Amino acid sequence: MKKITLLLIILILLSSLISCNKKKESDNSSQKYIASTSWTAAFADLAGLDKVDAIAPASLRHPPEYEVTLSDIEIIKNSEYFIFAGFERMMQTLGTAIDGVNMVKITCDNSIQTVKKSAFQIAEVTGTQEECQKRVEEYISTILEGKKKLEEMGLAGAKVYCNKNQIYLARDLGLEVVEIFGPGPVTSQQILTAKEGDFDFIIDNVHNPVAGPLTEVSSAKYIIWRNFPEVIERNALKNVVAKNIAEITE
Repeated sequence: MKKITLLLIILILLSSLISCNKKKESDNSSQKYIASTSWTAAFADLAGLDKVDAIAPASLRHPPEYEVTLSDIEIIKNSEYFIFAGFERMMQTLGTAIDGVNMVKITCDNSIQTVKKSAFQIAEVTGTQEECQKRVEEYISTILEGKKKLEEMGLAGAKVYCNKNQIYLARDLGLEVVEIFGPGPVTSQQILTAKEGDFDFIIDNVHNPVAGPLTEVSSAKYIIWRNFPEVIERNALKNVVAKNIAEITE
């Protein structure tokens, strides 16, 4: 009887151990894909991936400036794929090759052309091309609907003085980017251009706004757009673009 009881205890312990190991494997699988920032995570979402974590906190105004910690590096090393853009400060520490990790470098801007190219670049690595196609089409539809609304409002070809980091969406929406400023502080010549130019909009970048002096001398409507999503979520980049468009159309 004692032998049977002991055998049962051993079987229960083994079962518990196997269960724990399976749980750990499941937990590790959730870290299969890691992104550098909320922006690259949003591209991964468009590529057809779900629940991709980012190293830099999405709450930061300018996520690329985030410095990695030792725990961040361990997270990346334990992942299978790391998605980055190359302009992140953390890449000066990490380099572009980490043993055992597939490094996926993409281009980041919110133009239709770049989003489509970068999303499919990720999807080809992860095998999610079919879902990527659906999500990218939804993204493109958001921009085309915004462009149509601007046309209906008589704003097609509206003249824009635009932050360098926001020109891509502006052009896709059918706006005319006449002059560009940033990302550094504006110059006296750029202020003079704003004063003398006949602009409908001045579009700045929320992650590094520098257009204050331009707005003081121009009657153009001042708009601030973002690139990096504030939240890592499904449809993150589509939601960012929709809010940017609403700044003009609403």
